[in-house]
Amino acid sequence: MDAKDLEYFREVLTNSLNDILQNSQATIEDMTESVEVYADPADRATAESDRAFTLRLRDRERKLIKKIQQALQRIEDGEFGICQECGEEIGVARLKARPMTTLCIACKSKQEADEHIRGD
Repeated sequence: MDAKDLEYFREVLTNSLNDILQNSQATIEDMTESVEVYADPADRATAESDRAFTLRLRDRERKLIKKIQQALQRIEDGEFGICQECGEEIGVARLKARPMTTLCIACKSKQEADEHIRGD
């Protein structure tokens, strides 16, 4: 992979990381500022459901942060775009779709098929 591609992916990953961190900060601010009293139990239930959903999203994003940071480290280490299973290059189209991936499409497909067989 050439330097231009690496710089493109570094920028994409960095922007994704910054967006997630901004969303997290906004969620923290919203949750610390909002002390609402609900007269209707249904309104309170809806608000609690929305809050739980937002927290689940942020938890998924927390896990994604780690993957993005690892991908950025692979760029620095010169290992970005190399399948960690077979050692072959990961296609640019796959990296554009999921820049933090560690597996080429063939190895990922095999992994998913194995998980399906095991029932994971």
